[in-house]
Amino acid sequence: MRSDTFNFEIPPQLIAQEPAEKRDESRLLVARRGAGTIEHHVFRELPELLNPNDLLVLNNTRVKPCRLHCKREGTGGHVELFLLRRLGGGGGATLYEALTGSWRNMPDNARVELPFGGGFATLLSKDDHGHWTVRLDMEGDVAEDYVQRAAKMPLPPYIKRDKLEDRYIDLDRDRYQTIYAARDGAVAAPTAGLHFTPQVFEALSKRNIDREYLTLHVGPGTFRPLKTEFLQDHPMHSEEFDVPKELCDAIAETRREGGRVVVVGSTSCRTLETVSDEQGLIRPGHGATELFIYPPYRFRCTDAILTNFHLPNSTLIFLVAAWLGVELTRQAYMEAIKEEYRFFSYGDAMLCLP
Repeated sequence: MRSDTFNFEIPPQLIAQEPAEKRDESRLLVARRGAGTIEHHVFRELPELLNPNDLLVLNNTRVKPCRLHCKREGTGGHVELFLLRRLGGGGGATLYEALTGSWRNMPDNARVELPFGGGFATLLSKDDHGHWTVRLDMEGDVAEDYVQRAAKMPLPPYIKRDKLEDRYIDLDRDRYQTIYAARDGAVAAPTAGLHFTPQVFEALSKRNIDREYLTLHVGPGTFRPLKTEFLQDHPMHSEEFDVPKELCDAIAETRREGGRVVVVGSTSCRTLETVSDEQGLIRPGHGATELFIYPPYRFRCTDAILTNFHLPNSTLIFLVAAWLGVELTRQAYMEAIKEEYRFFSYGDAMLCLP
């Protein structure tokens, strides 16, 4: 399949720059694969659209603030550090793996001034993938506390705001995070879960619809566009996951009771499809997945998908197309554009049913 299969554009005014006023007031497009139909709802109606004995599988990864807006030593030029993970350290310093959107040809050992009185960071060296080893001149716990206080949330590049505008800091720390986030490690939110509220969870429980959690730490590769002509040539990024025994037992019970496994987000889907057997059952464990799901793919564990709307030139829209089919996926997106749905991370949601 060609990577330009979905060669339409999303009107810029439909790309959500802020979240909906209330999480569960997002709109919800429902596409039914068997009937080929499209319906329009709001997210708080989700419990009525699912069946008793269904099981929701959600990703409980937690996004850490990791974007530091710095100034180049000497010139004062703006430099953004995007901290991917802590590498270690000692001797009064802490090392991080980081990306930077500034200075394509910056030299090794360049120094930048950290915001809010954090002192300086040194960009020691860059690897072949453009990832820097960065040294912060403070001990590990102190460095972590500083980053938590001074950094902004790692919003995707299509959310375009003034880099130095601070009025969104508290909003993003609250809303670019699911209410059930529990395990630190992601540099992007599992956005299909952003719409859930305690009220929606309560309504699901009343209909005997349970939920269980896995962890997949979303990495920066989730924003990587398709650059190859054919999908099979795309080098899929790797992401770490953890699947607990409680989830495995719940899926087995759901199968026995005739319920469906409803995956919340592409991250949950990729994880379950990576660890499932031919009967759609899974085993607990920790690992990493490079699974790229695109048509034609036979799903083994997934019975329905709840997702957000994705960039046309992305791996994520092809996962949806593997479930709905190319034509119904295209129809759903054209309908969403016509009805002025809000797109991408802070946008509306889509429920893909059998």
